[in-house]
Amino acid sequence: MNHVIRAVRPDEWAKAKEIRLSSLQDPAAPVAFLETYEEALERPDSFWQERTARALARHGARAGQFIAEAPDGTWSGTVTLLIEEAGTDFLGATSVMPQGHLVGVFVRPEQRGTGLLGALVDAALDWAWSLEEPRLARVRLHVHEGNPRAQAAYRKLGFVSTGKSLPLDDNSSVAPGRELELAIDRP
Repeated sequence: MNHVIRAVRPDEWAKAKEIRLSSLQDPAAPVAFLETYEEALERPDSFWQERTARALARHGARAGQFIAEAPDGTWSGTVTLLIEEAGTDFLGATSVMPQGHLVGVFVRPEQRGTGLLGALVDAALDWAWSLEEPRLARVRLHVHEGNPRAQAAYRKLGFVSTGKSLPLDDNSSVAPGRELELAIDRP
């Protein structure tokens, strides 16, 4: 793998916007993301600037976005880890402990199967486990029941089913069904 895995910088909002829009055009997008390409495309640049500024992986941050940068400067993949305090709500489910939440996972199709996903997730987990406050006991993610490829990839990385799932509203802009919760415990 000839990519550099690193945290996103605040001035890289245009690249963060581009990779998000690319991810939303992926054939798996309706079962992988909770927004559509059209919804994201309508957002002003100020939204992307603020979103990128909030995703700086540093101590005290509430989120960290990591990217896989190719030698030519293009981004081949990304993942964001959100810090959830106890009591945080996600799709109607409340966290009972401080934990990380992996979201926005995307690797460009031509880079899949190269180890890039594992490298991105490792970077996010390394950051999560390095935090002292809050000290995270686990990192979770949600994967659509209709996305077996992603389920298999996460299991290969050590995530296991918690037995919990969340229903998606049939009126949402994404595929209806259930989001399965997978998690990995702090080593």
